[in-house]
Amino acid sequence: MTPKEIDRLTFGPVPSRRLGRSLGINNIIPKICSYACIYCQLGNTLKMQIDRQIFYKTEDLVESVRKRVEHAEQIHEPIDYLTFVPDGEPTLDLNLGIEIERLKSIFHIKTAVISNASLIDREDVREDLKKADWVSLKFDTVTESTWHKINRPDRKLDFHALLKGASLFKEAFKGFLATETMLVKGVNDSPQELEGTAKFLNKLGPDKAYISVPTRPPAESSVEMPTDETIMMAYQIFKGKGVNCELLIDYEGNDFAYTEDVKNDLLSITSVHPMRKEAVDAFLKKAGGSWNDVSALIEEGKIKEIRYNDHLYYARVLKKPKHLK
Repeated sequence: MTPKEIDRLTFGPVPSRRLGRSLGINNIIPKICSYACIYCQLGNTLKMQIDRQIFYKTEDLVESVRKRVEHAEQIHEPIDYLTFVPDGEPTLDLNLGIEIERLKSIFHIKTAVISNASLIDREDVREDLKKADWVSLKFDTVTESTWHKINRPDRKLDFHALLKGASLFKEAFKGFLATETMLVKGVNDSPQELEGTAKFLNKLGPDKAYISVPTRPPAESSVEMPTDETIMMAYQIFKGKGVNCELLIDYEGNDFAYTEDVKNDLLSITSVHPMRKEAVDAFLKKAGGSWNDVSALIEEGKIKEIRYNDHLYYARVLKKPKHLK
């Protein structure tokens, strides 16, 4: 890998509503996933996959983290977590457990993995995730037909095995377990759907169950946020079932870290974290860049401008690697 390619294995640190200051790790080739969620902020899945493989050399990933950590220290940017949050499903990475162990031994910073939980029925995946300090598993529904509609899973996945695997993981995991439920208007936000999800989460017993809504441009234009009344209903239903829940519906802020390569930073961040216009403004001001950098990336077809919910967003244009075509 070239130095720039290695640099793009990480991004940030960026503001996270759950993790404070998070240094993101992109350990999956764009955009390979076991799901093709209708609300995905990164666009449509380029390749569906459930078989685990090695995507990058562990040494390259560790080197990318090292450079980001050192630079963050130089500019006095705190890092609360090293977070595996790629433009795909992180547990598809066969080296995930090795990478977590290496990073924890070198940097002594807590590690987090944000997963869609699709492979949690596999023992090797559970063993890898157990090595992290903080894990988030996604459960948008516990109704199989709705699961197919909202998450559009790989056809070989077993929904009931997934739910059982999550319980096995919770029993063995010693760290902080979070769950996330993304609400989409008219899809999984009915009282019946929410009651079922809340009942499952009560039995699972996560340390925190987050209720979120699509705040960034979704893969499908038909996706809409639920009404405020529906969001509060979901919160009350979860609470009523004894679930320790929290709403994750606010904007996370504009405080993104930078290096000396503004354009490369923008590509790294927007590949997994579309940025609002005001966030790009703040980033350019802090990094000493200009909108000419953004315009150049748009003209080169590397990022795109999207309007969603009365805000302008900038997102990486993800293209399928040649060897996947």
